[in-house]
Amino acid sequence: MNAEASILQHPMRALVIVEPGRPLELRDLPRPEPGPGELLVQVEAAGICHSDAHYRDGTGNLTRLPLIPGHEIAGKVVGLGSEHRGIPLGARVALHYLVTCGRCERCARGLEQFCDEVAMLGKDLPGGYAEYVVAPAANAVRLPDLLDPAEAAVMMCSTATALHALDKARLRPGETVAVFGAGGLGQSAVKLARVLGASAVYAVEVAPAKRAAAARSGAITIDPADGPPERQIRELTRGRGVDVALELVGLPLTAEQAVAAVGVQGRVALAGLSREPFRVRSYPDVLGRELELIGVSDHRREELDRLMELARTGALELGSVVAERLPLEADAVNERLDALASFRGATRSVITP
Repeated sequence: MNAEASILQHPMRALVIVEPGRPLELRDLPRPEPGPGELLVQVEAAGICHSDAHYRDGTGNLTRLPLIPGHEIAGKVVGLGSEHRGIPLGARVALHYLVTCGRCERCARGLEQFCDEVAMLGKDLPGGYAEYVVAPAANAVRLPDLLDPAEAAVMMCSTATALHALDKARLRPGETVAVFGAGGLGQSAVKLARVLGASAVYAVEVAPAKRAAAARSGAITIDPADGPPERQIRELTRGRGVDVALELVGLPLTAEQAVAAVGVQGRVALAGLSREPFRVRSYPDVLGRELELIGVSDHRREELDRLMELARTGALELGSVVAERLPLEADAVNERLDALASFRGATRSVITP
């Protein structure tokens, strides 16, 4: 019996959403087996995202239960299905979490997050809160030699979404940026805005530790306890406001503050998840300044390749974004999800099975 066959005969540990509103449970499950065009990946790092708290709590429109969550995944290829494409055993990879058809009109236009048949690892398909996960070989992103799997996992969602938000907002070198929310997504946004040439980045955050982390990455930090953030930003920009604002929290209040913080022809990119409306006044907020409100949904595969190149060249370093590494244990992970649900989470917690 070869090593690959032996691996597939044994069970694996996984954290599972059994029922909406209940804590994750640690279970022994059969290891998955890769089918045609698929890889079996031994998980070395799985990021804990705020979306996972939504899925656990029943506000994320899950299509299947029980479910292994986790869509920020990096690890080592330990099994190959038939018809796999170009990824050898032992390769270090991270996984693009959007599984798409590659054939529909939206995929052809580079809008794979809106694919007619899109499914998501950790939401529609088993994810990375486990010792092993199966994914299409086409979703594997090769890692630079020295990149930490924990950093690579974070890139798959929070960093990629931050890059997509900055792309959508058309950030140009020399422009100014305000980042509302300096958690895992916000810390990546601060770093990327600096890499992309922003002349100044303002990070709005209530938590002192997150403000300190943003400052270490080169941001000018804004404490809402010192007064309305939009007023502080306008004072610091001599009344002009910023060129780009990223709303990463998902609260009506921070969305309205982001709108108020931008100047003439400012662009507000909304990436924070919320079902609540926020108030925008037609003339003073939008028409009178030619303001743009821009929705941000997930990211594109090519943005992952760009991130890996930035990491390879040393332009982007995310070690400081990874606040803690947790074992694959229910109590520890549920505690972090509880913190995220109440906006108390660390910059990014990563499970390292």
